[in-house]
Amino acid sequence: MSEITDFDALRRAMAENSGQPEGPARNARAEELLAAAEKLNVPLAVIEALGHQLKVYNYSSEKGKMFVPFARLLRMWDERPENFDEYETHTLHWVFKWVSSGMLDQPHIPLASIEKWLGEMEHRYRLAGYSERAVRSAEHSVAAHVGDLARAERAYAAWLAADRDRMSDCHACELHGQGWWQAERGRDAQALELWRPVLEGEYACAHEPHAALASSLVPLLRLGRLDEARGNHLRGLRLVRAMESMRGAYAEHVEFCALTGNEARGLELLAERPAYFTDDGQPQSRLDFMSVVGLLMDRLTGLGLGDRQVPGPAGREWTARELATHARAEALALAARFDERNGTTYVSERARARMEQRPPVERLPLGVRSVRPVPPPAPPVVTAAATGQPDLPALLAEARRLSDNLRPNAVEAWAAVAEAAEGVELDPRDRAELADHEAMGLGPEGAALFERAAELYAAAGDPGEALAARARAAYVRALGGDVDAALAAVSGPYDEILALYAAGDTGIRQTASVLMGRARILMRRAHEAGEGLAEGDAERDGPEVLGEAEAAVREVLALVDGRAREDVRLAARAAEAQAMLAELAGLRGDLKAAAGLFARGAAAFVAAGLPWFAVEYEARLASLAHHLGDMAEAERALRAALEHGGAQLEAPGRAQLHLQLAELVGGRGDAVEAARHALEAAHWADEAGESATLGAWARQQLGGFLLRQGRWAEAAEVLESALPDLNAQTHGDGAIVQTQWWLGDCLSELGEHHAAAERRLQAADIARHWPEQHDHATLAHLAGESLGQAGLAEEADRAYARAGDLWRELGNAHGLIRSLRARAWLALRAQDGVEEARALMAEAVREGEAARDTASDAESRQQLVAELGHTHGQFGDLLVRSVSDDADDASARVVFGEALSQVLRSADVFASLGDAALHSRTGAELAAGRLEAELGRPDDAAARARAVLAAYDGRDTSETDDGDGDDEAVRARRAEAEQVLRLVE
Repeated sequence: MSEITDFDALRRAMAENSGQPEGPARNARAEELLAAAEKLNVPLAVIEALGHQLKVYNYSSEKGKMFVPFARLLRMWDERPENFDEYETHTLHWVFKWVSSGMLDQPHIPLASIEKWLGEMEHRYRLAGYSERAVRSAEHSVAAHVGDLARAERAYAAWLAADRDRMSDCHACELHGQGWWQAERGRDAQALELWRPVLEGEYACAHEPHAALASSLVPLLRLGRLDEARGNHLRGLRLVRAMESMRGAYAEHVEFCALTGNEARGLELLAERPAYFTDDGQPQSRLDFMSVVGLLMDRLTGLGLGDRQVPGPAGREWTARELATHARAEALALAARFDERNGTTYVSERARARMEQRPPVERLPLGVRSVRPVPPPAPPVVTAAATGQPDLPALLAEARRLSDNLRPNAVEAWAAVAEAAEGVELDPRDRAELADHEAMGLGPEGAALFERAAELYAAAGDPGEALAARARAAYVRALGGDVDAALAAVSGPYDEILALYAAGDTGIRQTASVLMGRARILMRRAHEAGEGLAEGDAERDGPEVLGEAEAAVREVLALVDGRAREDVRLAARAAEAQAMLAELAGLRGDLKAAAGLFARGAAAFVAAGLPWFAVEYEARLASLAHHLGDMAEAERALRAALEHGGAQLEAPGRAQLHLQLAELVGGRGDAVEAARHALEAAHWADEAGESATLGAWARQQLGGFLLRQGRWAEAAEVLESALPDLNAQTHGDGAIVQTQWWLGDCLSELGEHHAAAERRLQAADIARHWPEQHDHATLAHLAGESLGQAGLAEEADRAYARAGDLWRELGNAHGLIRSLRARAWLALRAQDGVEEARALMAEAVREGEAARDTASDAESRQQLVAELGHTHGQFGDLLVRSVSDDADDASARVVFGEALSQVLRSADVFASLGDAALHSRTGAELAAGRLEAELGRPDDAAARARAVLAAYDGRDTSETDDGDGDDEAVRARRAEAEQVLRLVE
């Protein structure tokens, strides 16, 4: 460390150390600074160094170390209070609260000592003239900790009744503590109402809303307010991640994951903070942490993942089951130490209750990527093995019922039959059905098994079903790509079934099955021909092929016409035929007709009681409606598809539908609902194992919709989660740039300017290779803003210069002028940078004048004139700020005169725009008035102020359209004018 030779150097070093991240390194530096302070032979230096040490200990995992420096400070106060200045006197009394709460967290400190300390605190506060409020708050903490609920309620009431004063905790911390007690007593709604001003940002401090966000999670879950819980988790975790001292709050986020089906995310959080397993400087927060580790591990073990490797204390590998046992033992051992100290069982009871919580929701999607550690349970299927007593006839009857009525889970039912039938002699009909349904699950590989089923149907005396099985065999050949062979294979069954049906030797269901098989094969050929037509090939054959397919489809419709009500299978044939006609219309280019026919097909499936079959057609209808520009119909169809799919809709399809709906709803401006659908899309993409593809798209969209709502922290978490999966090959580099751009905007709003600059520069480096350079220029400009706000002036100047060059090449005068102005302000902050700042601002004026004089149209000229007016105004402001505090009066007056000239030019420029720039003109007039007052021209300053007041007399603010154009802007200008008048008077 650099040697500390005087008090000022010590103070600078302590201030620098205060800005470092919490943790042992900062604590060690505080210890070094105390040793340096002791060498200065300045009592106040030692007092301040002890206070600094106490503070960094308190905000770390080594809170147990703070009692020694505090005891020394208190002894110094008792011996020589005159060595303490006003600030250190206040600080000494302030940290009494830290010490009292810190004692509670240390089970080796006897309860009698804590009570004695509470009395000492009360006595010293009374002597210093402070309110009882902080004392009663501390008493409440003691009583609540030991489980003396009656005393805790009395202290709580006294705490609220006492006056707030300088020793009271900040509003944010007080409200957090009060809300915590309400939640502890089961009054969750009251707790959340108390926390509301903190959660909404009305009150804040170094550790709030961090702690309140964490504390709110379980109460929100218990109340069923899941969206708020999700948002508070994403916001709060971002805040506590970097704060070592907030292990208790971090534990509440792990607890939230365990209670919402986000076990995998909980494991990620444990892996991020390995030291939390063993840091023993604050036993209470370690108890909290180990309790929720036990909860999470029990949850994993209950899901059948007890043997899964998990993060745990360093030095060995852990399975979930092993860590569950270890964490529970550690938590209960710590709780027992507290209870032994307190003489109660209260802490152990609370720890057990926490570890034994049951999840109030099976799964709460968060939007960030988190693969579920166990697949969701499949629908239960009664099998022979499960019952122990196979009832094959009952299983067969159930399978037939499900397949005859096209019910979901028919495939599983036939699988159960196959299992139960192993080793059992079946008649040909039963064997035929088993082979038939097994073939259905094999796709193109099922042709041979369909043929075997046909043989068995024939042996069972059902020639119609045998022909239907042969038609199915032909169709799966078409699925394999051999359409010509499939057509040849189906021609025989087609002729035979028509003959059988005419003779009354088979039924309509079997006949419809063969006709539909042939129609499907012809549709495959029609699609091939349609693709050829689209590419300009097969012009002669195409219409003929489409005509054959349509004739086959209409033959199916003619057969089942009027019979659909009798048989759900026939209804399904009719509905599918309508959809086939829709496809054919689409192949012919008649998209409106195709949309109408898809709608009819979907409606027919719904009317038949088969809504899950309508999903595909509603989705295709949505695509057509979108293409035709009918966004309302597209949205309706997507919503219908989700509704019709219900529980039968598989995860990939559900994800796709939600993502499309998110884009549509977001496109009409409803970012809130769009975010909900994007969240669902991300969740179902993860469930489908498509996190890196479809899931990344959904997260990217979700982040954008959250950003549009101003939910910066949530959006940042989601976008950061999406970025690693986004790649140019799958998603395009435009998606990556947009994600980085949005993330930079979020980080900028959150005050994380260095990180925002990194994101914006990364996006700019991709966009620099694009043919159109506007995005590159904008991102470079934004990076300059972030770098400047991060205090990196040289880097910011380079980014602005890069943007300026691009704006010039693009012919964007506004961007060029703004980049020059930004560089001028940066230069002013640099040592000896005044002349460069002047030169850059003068260049901005010249560029503005040139752009104004060469504007292509009246509207562009008006905008450039306004830009010039703002540039003159900023030039004047820059000149004023360039005058140093130690400048002599004469030189200051010269610069103020130059500034006045620029401001007056600004007012003249805005005046040329008339009422459209009224607020801007009056702002410049008032700036001129203040300068005239500074230059000793009170009459001129007063005249300008009165002119501004006169400009707004009787004026309706709606007549102006620059600025906000509202009453508030007028009131602000009038208030400024009256202030100038008071100044000169």
